Amino acid sequence: MPSKDPVLQRLIDQVRSAHKPFDIQAGNTKRFYGEMPHGDVLDLRPLAGISSYEPSELVVTVRAGTPLAELEAVLADKGQCLPFEPPRFAAGGTVGGMVASGLSGPSRASVGMVRDYVLGTTLLNGQGELLSFGGQVIKNVAGYDVSRVMAGSLGVLGVICEVSLKVLPSAPASATLVFAVDQAQALQQLNAWTGQPLPINASAWYHGQLHLRLAGAQAAVQAACSKLGGSLVEPEIAASWWDSVRDHQHAFFHFDSSQLARGETLWRLSLPATAAPLDLPGNLFIEWGGAQRWLRGHAPAKQVRAAAAQAGGHATLFRAGTPRSEVFTPLSAPLLRIQKALKHAFDPKGLFNPGRLYRDF
Repeated sequence: MPSKDPVLQRLIDQVRSAHKPFDIQAGNTKRFYGEMPHGDVLDLRPLAGISSYEPSELVVTVRAGTPLAELEAVLADKGQCLPFEPPRFAAGGTVGGMVASGLSGPSRASVGMVRDYVLGTTLLNGQGELLSFGGQVIKNVAGYDVSRVMAGSLGVLGVICEVSLKVLPSAPASATLVFAVDQAQALQQLNAWTGQPLPINASAWYHGQLHLRLAGAQAAVQAACSKLGGSLVEPEIAASWWDSVRDHQHAFFHFDSSQLARGETLWRLSLPATAAPLDLPGNLFIEWGGAQRWLRGHAPAKQVRAAAAQAGGHATLFRAGTPRSEVFTPLSAPLLRIQKALKHAFDPKGLFNPGRLYRDF
């Protein structure tokens, strides 16, 4: 049966008549992430708008091409937010790209990741069928949790058309403290604070300075500031600084074409928060209480991956020149079989973003 929505019907028709792969696009703010995209452009920008929003229920349903800035403005007007602080990188990013990339910002360690807030999705599969998973309620456990599989899939399983998200009230109070410590001291202190009842919302260490953001009730934030000490940052300056970290506008994350051409890379290392400092060459930026460590420099991929694995984690090649090689940690044979089976089940003709996650599919 044809869709009553002409924009959606055009997408369905494009997929059903396709003979070549698609490069799924909208804001294109994350095109650098993952393997190189290729194929005919499938533009999701026309598929935009907030379908429903129930502030009292803390649930919003949004179409994939909706600008992230538009959604956040609507939420902010009701005193609510996307607590996982999805990176915006640049203007024009969309809700679909937010879910497909699965990336979270500075507060991820304290509030959870993107997939924790995905309640339901509507997906267009490789046969041009619209499939709905999950729902618009927080407690929905019927069947397989396919909706959350979409988070971080980079579009290889299908076209995310609409998504229902859990949102939260914005914190009534926040404060940022700065401490002058080296990397080892920062990791040690963060692990000590984690075991205490403190309203820690985000942390970031770079170049001898540890930024700590507290968020929650006014009394809890004030008590924590008195207990922890450090230097209190002016609210406007703190907000700007955390935005620069969230959106990768901080000087550490800035790359120009000449730096990429010379082989400089940015690695994202996901490690146990208690892992000791790694012996790797390059500049370091640490987030999430020590669980996310960014490495910038010219360290060989083999060396970076080996160090991350030895510490009990893994490494992702986040930014690099072209061609890119093995962006994500290679999968074991059993996991590779599962991934290929999922790809075939949702996209049997291999239409959607082929090779974007792994070159085999």
